[in-house]
Amino acid sequence: MAQTQCPGQATQFWRPGDIYDVTCPNCQAEVEFFKDEVRRKCRSCGFMIKNPRIELGCAQWCEHAEQCLGVSREEMADSPDQALGQTLKIKLIAEMKKVFGSDARRTAHALKVLEQAENIMDTEKADPVVVVAAAILHDIGILAAEEKHGSSAGAYQEIEGPPIARAILENLDIQPSVSPERIRHTLRIIANHHSARDADGPEFDIIWDADHIVNLAEKKKGRSPEELAAYIDKVFRSQTGKKLAKDMYVMES
Repeated sequence: MAQTQCPGQATQFWRPGDIYDVTCPNCQAEVEFFKDEVRRKCRSCGFMIKNPRIELGCAQWCEHAEQCLGVSREEMADSPDQALGQTLKIKLIAEMKKVFGSDARRTAHALKVLEQAENIMDTEKADPVVVVAAAILHDIGILAAEEKHGSSAGAYQEIEGPPIARAILENLDIQPSVSPERIRHTLRIIANHHSARDADGPEFDIIWDADHIVNLAEKKKGRSPEELAAYIDKVFRSQTGKKLAKDMYVMES
């Protein structure tokens, strides 16, 4: 009997929303993605975009993925850690959206930061599990900050974010679970992502730079290319982050 395609991968079983638009971080054009596409080039500017909502269905966890698709879960990523990061991404995006509810602007910001963090991580060596978790959850305390303190200021986000992120990470239904050390590392990044007081290392640097790349879309207004380059050199922490920011914002000026 001929093998039937797995329902998790077959497009006839997809739901509305499995094909969606992603905003190009370089030119802001809308680019259509299928949920299982890893990358796609923007037709407007040629920028290579990573799918921030990639979903490979059961192939991400199924023990028969290799027989079914000719590739194992680990091979879909480059390592078991990257495979865990991909599974974690889907779960955390769903949890992040529950917290933000109808706040599409903040959901979009988190996804853009995730996208840029993954772009930086293509070159910078870091723990993909921590980077994915911190990118998606870095602003998770913003609504609680507004409710409790009447302000979305970074200092309040750093107070309110870690407890919410901890509850999400400790209650995720995934195997293998995220280790306590990785959770602590992620929470430390969230607790310092505006101030950089008590966090360092490549994972923090990637989140810091990714957040600043996304925010530069607004902060670049009124600045000359020279001013932008000087700001990037002063504020950004990784060489890859600096290069991406200059390619996106200085070269276009």
